[in-house]
Formats: sequence, C-alpha cells, structure tokens
Amino acid sequence: MPLPKPLVITCGDPSGIGPELILQAWAGNDAQGLAPFAAIADPALLQARAKRIGLDVPVAATNIAHAAGVFSKALPIIPLGSPQSDAPGLPDAANATGVVEAIDRAVGFVHDGTARAIVTAPIAKKPLYDAGFRFPGHTEYLGHLAGTRFGGSFQPVMMLAGPELRAIPVTIHIALAQVPAVLTMDLIVTTCRIAAADLKSRFGIEKPRLAVSGLNPHAGEGGAMGREEIETIAPAIAALRAEGIDAIGPLPADTMFHARARETYDVAICMYHDQALIPAKALAFDESVNVTLGLPFVRTSPDHGTAFDIAGKGIARPDSLIAAIKLADRMSGGSA
Repeated sequence: MPLPKPLVITCGDPSGIGPELILQAWAGNDAQGLAPFAAIADPALLQARAKRIGLDVPVAATNIAHAAGVFSKALPIIPLGSPQSDAPGLPDAANATGVVEAIDRAVGFVHDGTARAIVTAPIAKKPLYDAGFRFPGHTEYLGHLAGTRFGGSFQPVMMLAGPELRAIPVTIHIALAQVPAVLTMDLIVTTCRIAAADLKSRFGIEKPRLAVSGLNPHAGEGGAMGREEIETIAPAIAALRAEGIDAIGPLPADTMFHARARETYDVAICMYHDQALIPAKALAFDESVNVTLGLPFVRTSPDHGTAFDIAGKGIARPDSLIAAIKLADRMSGGSA
C-alpha cells in the first residue's frame, strides 16, 4: 500500500518558537497520531534547538518524495538553501531569505502534488520588512503565490477555527484608523462568498450560517454612532441573501460571542482583525487554528505568534500547531 503524501510545515521565524513546536509535535506523535509531515528548514537549526531545549528528536535530511517513509523513525527535513541561525528571541533580517524560501517551496510542493497541505509556523513581520519583504503578512503572500503558481486571481481569507467558534476578519493587517476606508460592500460580499463556499466544500457544512458584525458600537445605533452599517454592511448582507447565502446582521459585536449566540451561526464575519481574533483566542487560545480560505490548496497555522520572549526555553506548548496539523490533514482528505 503506498504511503500517504505528507503535509509540509514551515518553521516560521527561526528565532521564535516555531522550530521547537515542530520538534515537540513529532516527539509526541505516538500519542497524537499525526499524519506524516516534513519540515522545510535548516537541519542544523532544528538540531541545535532540540539540544537547547533538551529534546531527543532524530532528524533526517530528505526530499519530499521520501518524507512519509522517514517519518516513523525521524523528523523529515527538507533542507533550505539558506542557512539560519539558532538565536532564540533575537529576530534577525538575515534569516528572512530562508523564511520566504520555505513558504515558496511549500507552495511548490502542493502545486506539483507531492504534498497534501501546508502548515506554517508563525513569522515576524518586522525582520521580513527590514529585508525588503513587500507583503503585509503570510496570508497575503500566500495569495500572491497561489496566483503565480496556479494561475488566476485568489483572495485569501483568514479564519480562526476553534472548537467553539469560527471567526473571520474582513480587513486584516491594517491600522484600525484605515478600516472604514478599506471596508467596502464588495470586500464584505467577496469575503462572505469565499467563507460560505469553503465551509461547504472543506468543512462539510451544507448551508453555512454567517453572522455578520457591525463596525461601530451597537452596530451603529441606527446611524447615531456611524453610518457604515447602513451604507455598507447592510447592503452587502442583502446582496448575499439575494444570492441564497444565509447571512444575518449587522449584529452588535458585543453580543455575538456568548454561548447562546454562537449556537445560531457557523461563522462570525467581523469587520476588523481584533474584533474576530480576540473572542477566538479568548475562547480557545491553545486549540484554535488559523485557516486560510479562498486558496487552491489547504493552509493552516497556529493561532499565536512567534513568542520571542519564551523561545528556546522549552516551555512553549505545541497544542495549536498540533491542532493545525490535524485540521490540515482532515481538510486535505485525511482522517485525523
């Protein structure tokens, strides 16, 4: 029986906790029952990090074709062309080339069919910006690579998926002051279409229920606290309903996330980053997964950042990365 195609994992910023989370995930695999995965990384970096945190993990440099066969005996590593240093807590723009290379190669593997899905460890944006990276973040760069490799135009949509809540921010990595200008009816409608389509095709929800938040307190209070709900959000919801998408709102964000409210919808569509991510992380910080919808491949990631303050200390918990691996496996045809 042929071995399954592996998942591929990028280490993210090597000065963060990504390398040690991957090591911990492999080390605990007997208990977790994870699908085979391969890390795109500098082998020396992972060996140094394993020694630093006192973890006995054998690593094996290999290629994607042999990764699944290696997985039961050692952590398969697809070596980067760019060496990286193990300096926990000290982000360095010199590592940016390897960070970007890993993302590029991961997309290449899912494009040519040698990997089933991508799991990404957290990146830090400033070292990348310092090295000339011109995309706001991981999600936007993956959308660019999808268009380059697969052809066409893709709008990536970030969704935080936890056991009690799925939440999507319509606007993502921009300053709060910029949100009203960026928030358009077209952006809301497109985001909701992608959410509804992927919840149906990849999560098996036949008719997804979308709860759409307002932007302002009390969803604008009938225009007294802002007119975005009246002029932008409500017309977007009407257009979605005319297409047969089950969308309700605009809803006051402060009453959308209690237990009874969450029972009435499958995903919360929020107007800006923190409006979606605060409740998602408050409810399930260690179990939530960042899923990118709207791409021609599966991509998941932990819901947390690089955690430079605890990197290299061996105290970071791999729960969210493990959840991301399991969800990527399920979404790409596995059974985890």
